[in-house]
Amino acid sequence: MSDDSVKTMWAAFATREAADRAVEHLVQQCGIARANIFVEASGGDNTVGTEPSGGDGIRADAPLQGEITVSADIADADVLGAERAFREAGARNVLAR
Repeated sequence: MSDDSVKTMWAAFATREAADRAVEHLVQQCGIARANIFVEASGGDNTVGTEPSGGDGIRADAPLQGEITVSADIADADVLGAERAFREAGARNVLAR
Protein backbone atom coordinates (compact mmCIF):
# COMPACT_ATOMS: atom_id res chain seq x y z
CA MET A 1 0.00 0.00 0.00
CA SER A 2 1.26 3.49 -0.71
CA ASP A 3 -0.41 5.05 2.36
CA ASP A 4 2.32 5.64 4.98
CA SER A 5 -0.22 5.34 7.79
CA VAL A 6 -0.78 1.65 6.96
CA LYS A 7 1.64 -1.22 7.37
CA THR A 8 1.43 -4.75 6.07
CA MET A 9 2.15 -7.32 8.76
CA TRP A 10 2.97 -10.99 8.23
CA ALA A 11 3.09 -13.85 10.67
CA ALA A 12 3.90 -17.55 10.22
CA PHE A 13 1.96 -20.32 11.97
CA ALA A 14 2.58 -24.04 12.42
CA THR A 15 -1.10 -25.00 12.03
CA ARG A 16 -4.13 -23.80 10.11
CA GLU A 17 -5.97 -23.72 13.44
CA ALA A 18 -3.50 -21.14 14.82
CA ALA A 19 -3.73 -19.09 11.62
CA ASP A 20 -7.54 -19.07 11.86
CA ARG A 21 -7.29 -18.02 15.51
CA ALA A 22 -5.06 -15.11 14.48
CA VAL A 23 -7.63 -13.99 11.92
CA GLU A 24 -10.35 -14.03 14.58
CA HIS A 25 -8.16 -12.09 17.02
CA LEU A 26 -7.36 -9.47 14.37
CA VAL A 27 -11.04 -9.04 13.55
CA GLN A 28 -12.48 -9.17 17.05
CA GLN A 29 -9.75 -7.55 19.15
CA CYS A 30 -8.25 -5.10 16.65
CA GLY A 31 -11.24 -4.31 14.44
CA ILE A 32 -9.36 -5.22 11.24
CA ALA A 33 -11.75 -5.84 8.33
CA ARG A 34 -11.64 -9.43 7.05
CA ALA A 35 -11.12 -8.04 3.54
CA ASN A 36 -7.72 -6.76 4.73
CA ILE A 37 -6.56 -10.16 6.05
CA PHE A 38 -5.04 -12.85 3.85
CA VAL A 39 -4.18 -16.50 4.59
CA GLU A 40 -1.92 -18.59 2.37
CA ALA A 41 0.69 -21.32 2.36
CA SER A 42 4.16 -19.94 3.08
CA GLY A 43 5.59 -21.94 0.18
CA GLY A 44 4.30 -23.12 -3.16
CA ASP A 45 2.78 -26.40 -1.94
CA ASN A 46 -0.69 -26.94 -0.52
CA THR A 47 -0.36 -27.25 3.25
CA VAL A 48 -2.25 -27.28 6.52
CA GLY A 49 0.90 -26.30 8.40
CA THR A 50 3.94 -28.09 9.72
CA GLU A 51 2.10 -30.12 12.34
CA PRO A 52 -1.41 -31.52 12.64
CA SER A 53 -3.82 -29.51 14.77
CA GLY A 54 -6.29 -32.35 15.27
CA GLY A 55 -9.29 -30.35 14.06
CA ASP A 56 -10.28 -33.18 11.72
CA GLY A 57 -8.89 -35.93 13.93
CA ILE A 58 -5.50 -37.45 13.20
CA ARG A 59 -5.20 -37.87 9.44
CA ALA A 60 -2.35 -39.58 7.66
CA ASP A 61 -3.07 -37.70 4.43
CA ALA A 62 -2.85 -34.14 5.80
CA PRO A 63 -0.47 -32.09 3.63
CA LEU A 64 2.17 -30.94 6.13
CA GLN A 65 4.24 -29.06 3.56
CA GLY A 66 5.12 -25.84 5.40
CA GLU A 67 3.88 -22.99 7.53
CA ILE A 68 0.75 -20.92 7.02
CA THR A 69 1.18 -17.17 6.52
CA VAL A 70 -1.38 -14.64 7.67
CA SER A 71 -0.90 -11.09 6.43
CA ALA A 72 -2.96 -8.00 7.07
CA ASP A 73 -3.00 -4.33 6.20
CA ILE A 74 -2.90 -2.57 9.57
CA ALA A 75 -3.25 1.12 10.45
CA ASP A 76 -0.18 2.41 12.30
CA ALA A 77 -2.29 2.98 15.42
CA ASP A 78 -3.21 -0.73 15.49
CA VAL A 79 0.24 -2.27 14.89
CA LEU A 80 1.03 -3.09 18.53
CA GLY A 81 -2.39 -4.64 19.11
CA ALA A 82 -2.10 -6.65 15.90
CA GLU A 83 1.34 -7.92 16.88
CA ARG A 84 -0.05 -8.97 20.26
CA ALA A 85 -2.97 -10.73 18.54
CA PHE A 86 -0.57 -12.58 16.20
CA ARG A 87 1.62 -13.71 19.10
CA GLU A 88 -1.32 -14.75 21.31
CA ALA A 89 -2.54 -16.93 18.44
CA GLY A 90 0.84 -18.67 18.25
CA ALA A 91 2.79 -16.80 15.59
CA ARG A 92 6.35 -18.03 15.07
CA ASN A 93 7.54 -14.85 13.36
CA VAL A 94 5.92 -11.43 12.99
CA LEU A 95 7.17 -8.92 10.42
CA ALA A 96 5.92 -5.49 9.38
CA ARG A 97 6.66 -3.20 6.46
